[in-house]
Amino acid sequence: MTWENAPDRRAVLLEALGRHAPGLEVDAGAGRRAQYAYDASNYRVPPLAVAFPKDPADVAAAVRACGTAGVPITARGGGTSMAGNAVGPGLVLDFSRHMNRVLRVDPDTRTAVVEPGVVLDDLQRAAAPYGLFFGPDPSSHSRCTLGGMIGNDACGNHSVRYGRTVEHVESLEIVTADGVHAVAEAGGLRPADAADDRAVRRVAEIDAALDGLVTGNLAEIRTELGRIPRQVSGYQLHHLLPERGRHAARALVGTEGGCAVVVRATVRLQPMPAATALLAIGYRDVIDAAADVPAILEHRPTAVEGMDEAIVATMRHRRGPGAVTGLPEGDAWLYVELDGDDPEDAGRRATGLLAALRESGRMVAGRVVEDPAERRSLWRVREDGAGLAARLVGGGESWPGWEDAAVAPEDLAAYLRDFRALLTEHSLTGVLYGHFGAGCVHVRIDFDMTSPRGTAAMRAFLQDAAALVVKHGGTLSGEHGDGRARSELLATMYGPRIRAAFAAYKKIFDPEGILNPGMVVAPALLDADLALTVVSPAGPQETRTGFTFPEDADGLAGAARRCIGVGRCRSATGAMCPSYQATGDERDSTRGRARALQEMLRGGPDAVLTDGARSADVRDALDLCLSCKACASDCPVGVDMATYKAEFLHRHYRRRLRPRSHYTLGWLPWWAAAAGYVAGPVNAALSGPAGRLAARLGGVTTERALPRFASRRALRAALDGRPSGRAEAVLMVDSFTRAFRPEVAGAAMRVLGDAGVPASARTGLCCGLTWLSTGQLGIARRVLTRTVSALDEGPNEGLPIVLAEPSCAAALKHDAPALLGTEAARRVAARIRTFAGALTDLADPGWRPRNVPRRVTVQPHCHERAVFGAATQEALLRRVGVETIDQPTGCCGLAGNFGFEAEHYTTSMAVAELSLAPRIRDADADAVVLADGFSCSTQIDHLTGAAGPRALHLAELLDPQERETS
Repeated sequence: MTWENAPDRRAVLLEALGRHAPGLEVDAGAGRRAQYAYDASNYRVPPLAVAFPKDPADVAAAVRACGTAGVPITARGGGTSMAGNAVGPGLVLDFSRHMNRVLRVDPDTRTAVVEPGVVLDDLQRAAAPYGLFFGPDPSSHSRCTLGGMIGNDACGNHSVRYGRTVEHVESLEIVTADGVHAVAEAGGLRPADAADDRAVRRVAEIDAALDGLVTGNLAEIRTELGRIPRQVSGYQLHHLLPERGRHAARALVGTEGGCAVVVRATVRLQPMPAATALLAIGYRDVIDAAADVPAILEHRPTAVEGMDEAIVATMRHRRGPGAVTGLPEGDAWLYVELDGDDPEDAGRRATGLLAALRESGRMVAGRVVEDPAERRSLWRVREDGAGLAARLVGGGESWPGWEDAAVAPEDLAAYLRDFRALLTEHSLTGVLYGHFGAGCVHVRIDFDMTSPRGTAAMRAFLQDAAALVVKHGGTLSGEHGDGRARSELLATMYGPRIRAAFAAYKKIFDPEGILNPGMVVAPALLDADLALTVVSPAGPQETRTGFTFPEDADGLAGAARRCIGVGRCRSATGAMCPSYQATGDERDSTRGRARALQEMLRGGPDAVLTDGARSADVRDALDLCLSCKACASDCPVGVDMATYKAEFLHRHYRRRLRPRSHYTLGWLPWWAAAAGYVAGPVNAALSGPAGRLAARLGGVTTERALPRFASRRALRAALDGRPSGRAEAVLMVDSFTRAFRPEVAGAAMRVLGDAGVPASARTGLCCGLTWLSTGQLGIARRVLTRTVSALDEGPNEGLPIVLAEPSCAAALKHDAPALLGTEAARRVAARIRTFAGALTDLADPGWRPRNVPRRVTVQPHCHERAVFGAATQEALLRRVGVETIDQPTGCCGLAGNFGFEAEHYTTSMAVAELSLAPRIRDADADAVVLADGFSCSTQIDHLTGAAGPRALHLAELLDPQERETS
């Protein structure tokens, strides 16, 4: 019986945890186990349970319980491991949930004390006021944890200057496999509590055994370990040598949680450079780029990063041509950063290096990138490399497995030349990027892991690749660890005596082998537990889809498979993912939801979720998804959870009773159209006790005032002054504008006319958004078919279609083609403009509205940002004369029907507090606040009440009628 299908073993574990760790938070539910069965690697290993410790005592108790039950333990931070060392078959300890604090920053000693679950960016923010930072900076810095960095011996983009994590670790507090709390540091180990006799005895045993291990293997340790800068494979036993200070903490770095569980770390910090300059250098290919690395290193750079054209092309395809700016001509690039005493000094160094590289003749083009926005754009491309390389422009998929090999920097070009030949020999394609200055190459390869033949081909390639990197004097892993992906291949790199020393080292700390088994020692097979192994469905599988998923060959299954676990959705800042930022729970992240969907669609005898689209666990995972679409633009692989949620709800509630809010809020356009005939009486009724009763019966929160319906007469009055003559655009008056703010439609008509874009108004059409977001896709299809047909034909055929409501524009631009799959839908989508987009694209070049305020606060609608880009409205505001734009970074929290649903009100307000609410509170009472989205506007008005500023639509701000009277 396999671990994951062993309820008896799970019962034993839970009983042991109940006895030894009664206060420990443990979740053994199927949904939780499905989400933690994956990291960012090729592997799937469902655990028996997941625990969320709060302190070292919790950890020690959990370890003792697992020892009693004979259950393996896997320590996990951000879950971003590409080698499979953050998944395990027993108890997973997630440190990121509670043990995530920076405990102390000491500017005098330049050290920090942290818990293992602290995210690197949080440490950087804590150290920054002292002019300090932590040197290693992996591309996953916004979500990787210090515990994970210590486990893998992570490096990062600036490793040519700051090296690996091991060089910055001063001491580690650990829990051993038998539950002893100890401190590892220079000179050896000591008990965390000197009065703990058991710990004193156990630490003495470990110390003596370590001395014996080193004495018996001095020659091998000195000659086989620490040969090149990025030699992370195996264990770093050379730190136990006398000449290295017998540093027990640094020897534990890179052991991948297989020797001890880290519960606290003291790390060394670095002073921030006074100034830096960035060079972007273009080459014909990555081999030419690598050939210039030795010459570049002579100039003492702080970073030398490389990537090929496929990553840049994917970024531009996914986020638009403006997503990558500042790159010179070329098909491969190096980013080279240099520091200096001041900006002029750094700039002189960069200019000097550029001149030297021109003389070498390999560089195609190069430039010093001075614009801060361009620098941020370029670093974003590099940091998203793993995700961008996973799904390329042509739709092909690529995978890790050989993504972390490293050689000495002077051997990099020769290694890459041979490596490319090896890919060709095996009929494989790889996308290359990485830390070229340190000789470390990340590559994602188009392995086929769905068939026995493909898996055998992958194994053959990996064996040859291991032999190749060893031939070049390199290492299997340069920062990701060996994990499940490469531990089996260590026999190619190391001789039997040093591998025996690794095994002895693990046994000293972990005699029973319960700590993250299969990593480095007694390795798991590299082709075991592959997540893509094809299985036969074991539960009911829904084959009919609502959406067409035009870019995913396997429909919802292929779409959900886009998630490869890189975890950008777990970042604490930015637009993605608001529900995770509010709760801090993996279940509420885009990744957690995608993994639940993957498990649901997987089926098979080893499936954790067995009830297909009827799964309550998947429904619960999707429950707090705001359908904000931030992931569709911000996720490096283009996961679109709003679409996946709608598709799931469509299947889940097929022929079943739905939540009450699906019939009230989901059918809002219908109710609003009816209310327009009797708006006065309806508003009067809804503003009193009857309205609160109706809200409760309809699943709507009573914490908000219900928006007032506009009468049909109000819309006619708003559009009464429409311009005559030939229209150059169509203003589609959407359901929200028609029902709740017809004055915006009137203002939009006047602004378009004033800008030289006379428009004709089209009423009575709907984008179907409320039915889409509640998964009522059959109705949404009928509504959209009618709307598309009306817009695709008639006298205004071919004219730009402008919508004042960004979410409705996004629905017609993105969702209609994906749902209908027709040429008509695609034709209409190509004509759709947001209001800001229409003014940007169509307004007369000389148009300059008068009396525009100098400063505004703008809440961009999430759907507009995701589908049309984040920069359009800001650029337009600057064009018309706004000088200062204060823009919250995240979702408003209302998100259409979400924040009106009774069960979601608290989360809605928590999301608002992440970014929007503080900005609104800090605004003056007479501040100008812009919110084009009806949801955003409603949330702002709810936050400010009668005393605060009212949120305006951009059309109202620019309305010539209002400006004339102001």
